[in-house]
Amino acid sequence: MAAAIAGDAETDLTLAVSGDLDDNGFPASPPTAATSSSFADDFYRSGIDWSSLQVPPSHRRRPAAGTTETVCGPLVQKNLFQAWGIQKPPREEAAQGPPVGARASSSSPSPSGAWPGRKRRWGGSDENGASRKPVACPFYKEIPGTPFTVDAFRYGAVEGCSAYFLSHFHYDHYGGLTKNWCHGPIYCTALTARLVKMLLSIDSAYVCPLELDTEYVINGMKVTFLEANHCPGAALIHFCLSDGKTYLHTGDFRASKSMQLHPLLQTGRISLLYLDTTYCNPKYKFPPQEDVIDFVVRTAQRYLKKQPKTLIVVGAYSIGKENVYLAISQALEVPIYTDASRRRILHSFGWPDLSKRISSCNQSSPLHVLPLASLQHENLKKYLETLDQRFLAVLAFRPTGWTFSEAAGKELDLIKPSSRGRVTIYGVPYSEHSSFSELRDFLKFLRPQKVIPTVNVGNAANRDKMQAYFREWLKGT
Repeated sequence: MAAAIAGDAETDLTLAVSGDLDDNGFPASPPTAATSSSFADDFYRSGIDWSSLQVPPSHRRRPAAGTTETVCGPLVQKNLFQAWGIQKPPREEAAQGPPVGARASSSSPSPSGAWPGRKRRWGGSDENGASRKPVACPFYKEIPGTPFTVDAFRYGAVEGCSAYFLSHFHYDHYGGLTKNWCHGPIYCTALTARLVKMLLSIDSAYVCPLELDTEYVINGMKVTFLEANHCPGAALIHFCLSDGKTYLHTGDFRASKSMQLHPLLQTGRISLLYLDTTYCNPKYKFPPQEDVIDFVVRTAQRYLKKQPKTLIVVGAYSIGKENVYLAISQALEVPIYTDASRRRILHSFGWPDLSKRISSCNQSSPLHVLPLASLQHENLKKYLETLDQRFLAVLAFRPTGWTFSEAAGKELDLIKPSSRGRVTIYGVPYSEHSSFSELRDFLKFLRPQKVIPTVNVGNAANRDKMQAYFREWLKGT
């Protein structure tokens, strides 16, 4: 398997995967202690998230004056091993064990000097193993007035940082974390902590799991994780400083009305908001997740009624989209088939209703979960042929906000599938990021004094446009 979307010819950007790995780039069976190192190595080489896909340079078009860059052609996966590798970056000294934040009701055992910040930020190593020049950590990943950073692992040892926060387990946020991590404690939710240790082989001494909706004191400051409505284990991070200022970092999230009921967000005004602006564009008008799930379930039932031997396929990232295939399983009363690596991940969530539905037999269930990037007609045709005539047709769902169509908008029944032979693929706008209107409503409720966008900030035009939206939404607050 090459970890790239089918049809791409950019062989220099694809990754060869050994034959004992499944389509997610994980070993076909859980690793033993003897193989845990190679398991982590293979994860770096082949682990796939949508966030790690890129347009190859050969498919980019130089923008005309006054226009934005346009791209065409297939996406390919970044070479994760080449980008971050597993080589230990240079460091000044051996680290000591990390302090775990205490609940606010007790004194903190986390002395401010326990994790002195290093003096350099390292940019990893190149394909030859040579150290790159130090890379500065962007300001929007550092929490002012604190020794904290959020999702800043690719910058190595950040100067002055004594606590590294991880909002969730998607590559564009944990990128840079390797089994050789030694720069300081990693604070994340309990579910994310299990994934970090299991999939990245991070020394457990550095991993500090925190429960949702529980206030902790870390380096003298109060920290609380809130549900982010993004992927399993994702959290909003609420910081309360000793001077009374409050900061909220959303990581990746999908804003919902239920967030407005949280006591921490109802009381007091947020001084500084770090906002996930993935879809901060008026054209993105996603339907509610519940409506998309209902559409998927109804469509699956309709196709099965026409052809009972239809195989239902849901494309998913390594983490995310679980609610889509769980809903299909519940409605059709069928088990969920996944490969061994995904089964291992899903069982680690600790969700009883999901765990009991997972199957290891691809013949016994008409519901299969496959990597999102593999949902191409030719791939699914070949996959169908491997199932020995057990199924006669494939109905696949690609649930991601990137499938959004302005023509269909929120009208799900206007979505047209792509059919070829025995394979039908629906792109459905199931987004785990906030739509434009949801961002607007969230800001109007929260009334932050200042907003820092964290996505699509690569050029001044984008930043200026987003700040104009924020000013309009917060006018009069």
